[in-house]
Amino acid sequence: MSEIFTILGEFVQTYQKQTQQKVKLIDAFATFQLLTALVQMFYMLLVGTFPFNSFLSGFGASFISFCLTICLRKQVVSPKDFGNISQERAFADYVVCNVVLFLTVFNFMG
Repeated sequence: MSEIFTILGEFVQTYQKQTQQKVKLIDAFATFQLLTALVQMFYMLLVGTFPFNSFLSGFGASFISFCLTICLRKQVVSPKDFGNISQERAFADYVVCNVVLFLTVFNFMG
């Protein structure tokens, strides 16, 4: 059991030393989005799905936005994999995709 804590401690130290501040911010936002999706899922399991479109919209928006944020993180960390696009271009793509996502979600909610 102590080996697990040792590995986790080394991971946290390495993450804090070697990760850029921008990437840490993206990671924090992605964690928030994932936790929001999980809270919505647990709420649905406990209370029910009465406005089912609202549940699907909220959960879908949270989870898909999480996926888009992870894609942004990958583009910021390793731009060579994406044809050396700039961080500004990656962020602009992220914003456009989120606008399309939320317009779709608002349309689905009715």
